[in-house]
Amino acid sequence: MDRHELRAALIAAGVADGYYRIEGVHEPGPTPPDFLYLRRARNGAGAWETGAYERGTYHPISHHPSEEAACAHLLRLLT
Repeated sequence: MDRHELRAALIAAGVADGYYRIEGVHEPGPTPPDFLYLRRARNGAGAWETGAYERGTYHPISHHPSEEAACAHLLRLLT
């Protein structure tokens, strides 16, 4: 599953748009005060991270070696 397929799965599951952010695919505006997210890891190693955004700060929960693994993790968190 890639990020676009994840977005489609979350829509099909009825997950509200403001509960999550998927880098490059779903970036709700205005920015909600808190949400779960999926983005490329900031370490530049090609990894991905999932986490929670709260009060203006990103808090990584888990790092993943692939987009597929990160998408599966965010789907489990939200459904």
